[in-house]
Amino acid sequence: MSDAQVSLFTRIINREIPADIVYEDDQCIVINDIAPQAPVHMLVIPRKPLAMLVDAGPEDKMVMGHLLWVAGEVARMRGVDEAFRLVINNGAGAGQTVFHLHLHVLGNTQFDETNLATF
Repeated sequence: MSDAQVSLFTRIINREIPADIVYEDDQCIVINDIAPQAPVHMLVIPRKPLAMLVDAGPEDKMVMGHLLWVAGEVARMRGVDEAFRLVINNGAGAGQTVFHLHLHVLGNTQFDETNLATF
């Protein structure tokens, strides 16, 4: 992979760029979002550099399930496990700006129809 293809998140995973790390294991890393859209806004990022959700293949089923489990764990750690939103943007048309799959965990805010599409 050339430097031009290495995502911001890969550089964070490789410790080339600092980040506020909340959790990490052998399959993923969780960081606090630098531009939070809710009082609690974390990103669950797989270590494997998949550009988008649709790029995941059958061999990625286990890591995809692990990402969901980790999202629940970090929500519990941050005290938002009773009410949080999990968002995955797939493609530029859906608001994806970093093309390395990641899950947004958003909590400690009231979600309603007025803020459904803001994340």
